[in-house]
Amino acid sequence: MMDALFDYPQQAEFGRIIAKNKIFDRIKPSRKVQDSFAAQIKKIVWQYKLAPKTTNLSETSKVKEIEIFEVPLKTDNLDINLLHYIDKAIAHPIIYQLRFGGKIKIAAAYKRPSDSDASKWVVGDTYFCTDWQSESEQRKKLPVMLDLGSLYEHFLREIIPLPAKDGENIEKHIKRAEQVMAMEKEHNKLESRMTREKQFNRKVELNSQLK
Repeated sequence: MMDALFDYPQQAEFGRIIAKNKIFDRIKPSRKVQDSFAAQIKKIVWQYKLAPKTTNLSETSKVKEIEIFEVPLKTDNLDINLLHYIDKAIAHPIIYQLRFGGKIKIAAAYKRPSDSDASKWVVGDTYFCTDWQSESEQRKKLPVMLDLGSLYEHFLREIIPLPAKDGENIEKHIKRAEQVMAMEKEHNKLESRMTREKQFNRKVELNSQLK
């Protein structure tokens, strides 16, 4: 997977802690979800605000700002669905920097304004993530882009586990990656079933499905 650690501009630093209760007030999660937040997430820090004034990049109709959230964790096995609740509460695209035990991973779902109501946001079901890596890894400078929309797409493509095809837009790229990930998941399930299966005929059948 490509290296998705970036050195964000100093003028974009925001550094504001978001109280979990503020998230809960907006999305009204169940008590179980609130307990999961408490058990898995130490805090949520709005670390950077990438906007026209802080990047010298113009906004687009879909991307007026990109937020970088630092999320120190209490476990390296985060329920990724918790990020979906944060995304639903914040009306801008978010790139997450998850931290645990001196390591960091980047995560994000594709997020865009609703076609029917631009004041509402549609958050993709799939969160793409890098592997865990050392926090001391060298960061890259932000790429040269025309606007915030193209920068956001670049961030996403860096963590999608499948190279983009020539001329492929971000929606098609994500859909193709999701299809491949679903097939890999099904492959792993069949492989596990074949390992446990005792009957030879059934093993042959499962092996045929795997192929």
